[in-house]
Amino acid sequence: MQGTIFNIQRYSIQDGPGMRTTVFVKGCPLKCLWCSNPESQDPEPVISNRYTACKKCGKCVQVCPQSAVELTEEGVNIRRSLCDKCGKCVDTCFYDAMHWTGEVVSVDKVMKTILRDKMYYETSGGGVTCSGGEILSQPDFVAEIFRRCREEGIHTNADTCGFGTEEAVRKVMAEADLCYYDLKHMDPEKHREYTGLDNGLILRNLELTLSLGVKVVIRVPLIPEHNADEEHIRALAAYVKGLGEGVDSVCFLPYHSYGENKYRMIGRTYPLEGLRKLTEEELRRAVEIVEGFGLRATVSK
Repeated sequence: MQGTIFNIQRYSIQDGPGMRTTVFVKGCPLKCLWCSNPESQDPEPVISNRYTACKKCGKCVQVCPQSAVELTEEGVNIRRSLCDKCGKCVDTCFYDAMHWTGEVVSVDKVMKTILRDKMYYETSGGGVTCSGGEILSQPDFVAEIFRRCREEGIHTNADTCGFGTEEAVRKVMAEADLCYYDLKHMDPEKHREYTGLDNGLILRNLELTLSLGVKVVIRVPLIPEHNADEEHIRALAAYVKGLGEGVDSVCFLPYHSYGENKYRMIGRTYPLEGLRKLTEEELRRAVEIVEGFGLRATVSK
């Protein structure tokens, strides 16, 4: 069993209870404007240019058979329309400025990393989270990781945007102890505008997940000028309240631009350049609104 990942993060405290190892899989059908891991959207490994590490030696330019790499005053530029991903620029880059983002790995290899920290999971109440990208794009791979974890007595958390087939949802959630489920926007047209797809399937899969008995934490990336207004937060809270039991809480993820430089590394323009951050008062008010519906709400730090 193999899958494509772009990172395994050990000692994570943001992706579920306790100390965790988070496995980030590649491939996502959504293209959220605020995505902080744009390199995760392509299901295949991609060549990234870590421009801050580039010494402008020009060796990558010399070896590229497609003349896709050029040296400019700002540094190396990859003309993506010409690149055939042969990887010769990566192989010749002594400074690791040119590097692959993403690799095909076996479940055995992933488990070898996971099991190194089993003691920490046990002492902290932690475990393993699979995130992305989108885990439902690789359901067999993710489900097998979770199955192997549960055999070892390790807690599993499925972090998903919910866009996938019913079969994929059932397969992954059958091995999940917890689900972090993202809701981006309640309005289907605005959801399409901000992510590229409407939210119909996502909402149906959320209800399916709850029907399978998996405990769910709703996570909401809170983005100024997109979904952080009180009207939308009230609509979201009303919907979540209507889901009944099974939803543990609502967790707001405040907007940040930490991933902005990643866009340049893969030859893309960051779509929300200059967008402000939310104020503490706005975050406090969002929590207050959700709690007014009798739900528990938190803000991720």
